[in-house]
Amino acid sequence: MVHDSKKSEGFKKFIKPVLFYLLFVLVNIGLNRLVGLLGLPLFLDNIGTLLAAILGGYLPGIIVGYSSNIFNSIAEPANAYYAVFSVLIGVTGRYFYDRGFFDKFYKALVTIPVFAFIGGFLGSLLTYFMYGFGMGEGISAPFAYKLLEGGHLNVFWAQMISDVSIDLIDKTITVLIVFIIIKVVPDKFASMLALVNWKQRPLNKEEIKACEKTEIRKAPLRTRIILIIGSTMVFVALVTTLISYLLYQNFAIGQFTNTARNVATLVSACVDGDRVDDYFEEGPVSTDYTDTLNKLYKVYRSSDNIEYIYVYKILPDGCHVVFDLDTEETEGGKLGDFVPFDEAFSDYIPALLSGNEIEPVISNDTFGWLLTYYEPIYNSNHKCVAYACADINMKEVASNGISFLAKVLSLFLGFFIMILVFCMWHMQYHLTFPIDAMTFVAQNFAYSSEEALEDGVDRLNDLDISTGDEIEKLYESLSKTFGETVGYFEEVKNKSEEIAKMQNGLIYIMADLVESRDKSTGDHIRKTSAYVELLLRKLKEGGYFADELTDEYIYEVYNSSPLHDVGKIKVSDLILNKPGRLDDDEFEQMKQHTIEGEKIIENAMKISSTTGYLNEAKNIAAYHHEKWDGSGYPYGLKGTDIPLSARIMAVSDVFDALVSPRVYKPPMDFEKAMSIITEGSGKHFDPDIVKVFAENADEVRRISEEHLKLYS
Repeated sequence: MVHDSKKSEGFKKFIKPVLFYLLFVLVNIGLNRLVGLLGLPLFLDNIGTLLAAILGGYLPGIIVGYSSNIFNSIAEPANAYYAVFSVLIGVTGRYFYDRGFFDKFYKALVTIPVFAFIGGFLGSLLTYFMYGFGMGEGISAPFAYKLLEGGHLNVFWAQMISDVSIDLIDKTITVLIVFIIIKVVPDKFASMLALVNWKQRPLNKEEIKACEKTEIRKAPLRTRIILIIGSTMVFVALVTTLISYLLYQNFAIGQFTNTARNVATLVSACVDGDRVDDYFEEGPVSTDYTDTLNKLYKVYRSSDNIEYIYVYKILPDGCHVVFDLDTEETEGGKLGDFVPFDEAFSDYIPALLSGNEIEPVISNDTFGWLLTYYEPIYNSNHKCVAYACADINMKEVASNGISFLAKVLSLFLGFFIMILVFCMWHMQYHLTFPIDAMTFVAQNFAYSSEEALEDGVDRLNDLDISTGDEIEKLYESLSKTFGETVGYFEEVKNKSEEIAKMQNGLIYIMADLVESRDKSTGDHIRKTSAYVELLLRKLKEGGYFADELTDEYIYEVYNSSPLHDVGKIKVSDLILNKPGRLDDDEFEQMKQHTIEGEKIIENAMKISSTTGYLNEAKNIAAYHHEKWDGSGYPYGLKGTDIPLSARIMAVSDVFDALVSPRVYKPPMDFEKAMSIITEGSGKHFDPDIVKVFAENADEVRRISEEHLKLYS
């Protein structure tokens, strides 16, 4: 039921546009008939075509133009050959409209010469190839006669100039009327006439342009399909036209052969075979010879296709004239004149000397392209005494062949354009628009956040593709896949968050295990992590170290900072918990915790598939006791040779050590500790980091006091 409902809706959607296109066809036919009745030298047969193209699109314009000429051909068959020009006017009219030529009247005027070229110049050429330019009684004939009277132009150019001039006037009136109508027609009405067949949610112009900009490696699918369809149609048309032309030519030659045979037979019947030899003795003055000659002239005048009629007596030395009729251009031979054998008859000489019939001979020499038929003339003893010959001019085969080709090609070209545009129109809505839309949505599918994923799925579902074929199945599969992908991403995200929490928890557990051996450090790892997070955030806000401080880097440094003292696991409890100052040997052992921490994390990195997280943990563990001036340990690195994460930890670690109570000292005053940090700028610490740390002293104090209350 749903399917039937959609079909019904689709059918109703086409009713109104189609009715208006039919009206446009009637406009073309009606106006053309009207100017004909009024005797005006105009056509006005493209107003409906242009309106259909501008308001409806390429396909309606082509259909209206083609249909108008086909309907007009009922009264005047020749109109069918000119349908191609109405089609071209529809195509160019829509092309100009899409590029804004009908937005302003002065722009619309530019289209007039183009339309006149199509209708006047090309139309006049087609007329010439189909019929030649005879001064007939057409619309442009009176003007052509006046041009000829000037004596400066031949028939061809007089007719051509006349046709183009008339068409310029006609197309000027056409464009003016069309421009006024499209400015008066409401936009809502115009949009209703657009011939669309969306099999998805309709795309607006911006969406269509965005889809068409999709980068591809080869030619677009629509281009390749059009090339395939177009080349196939052209190939079929050329082959069909060639075969038709050859069949026509063979038919025409057959017709001329029949004509030549009939004429030669009539000539043979007019000549008395028993009197042929007497004519050579008596001469042309005999009454019988004159009567026969008059009969032959009657036969000659019976058809315009007869070029020459003559009767030859064939002897070994050549042809001897018995009769040879004069024509307007050529004087015939006299009785008894000798004519040598033509080269075209060399193969037939033995048969002619024997008095046998021969096949028609086609020759092309100084006398033109001729088909010659020889009919034997027998005496009462049934002996061949001469041959009755008829030459048929074959030039009509060539001229008619050109006319035939012009008619066939004009009919094909108009139909070809209409079918090609229909295929393009159908392909757009059933193939390229759905594929382009799916491709565009898929290529712009973002995985950056859950909201972006859901938005991508919504945009895909919003396409609502319903072509009812493999494209729809592909769309449904794609929608299902993307929908499930979002679900999988949510699951993966949740799992990743769980793993991250577990990982961070394990880090803190491991750090706590290390810290629990040092009874003097309190909540050191949590406070230093808080200071590190504060510095990372504020440094990024201030534009410091922009190349390094990415969101991923900040995440890795913050979450790996608790491992900065992991190497203390290798340090003796006696040294870690000594209440007084460490001697030199003990301090050397204490400094080893940086190297031991580096080794521990390097070993962890060997068995891990991801090293970014652990790499920063290693940097912090190994280098957080290095100093800006190079006096730190364990490697004596200097300045920016010290990793940024370790330089940030250095400030956080020292500051927390100063403000936190130890078994060997009371906590230091906040201001005093801050002054020690600032005094260490450029010596112990990175100046930029110290600057940001001091600028955010209030937040540093808050962190310190919160943790002091929490663990007091």
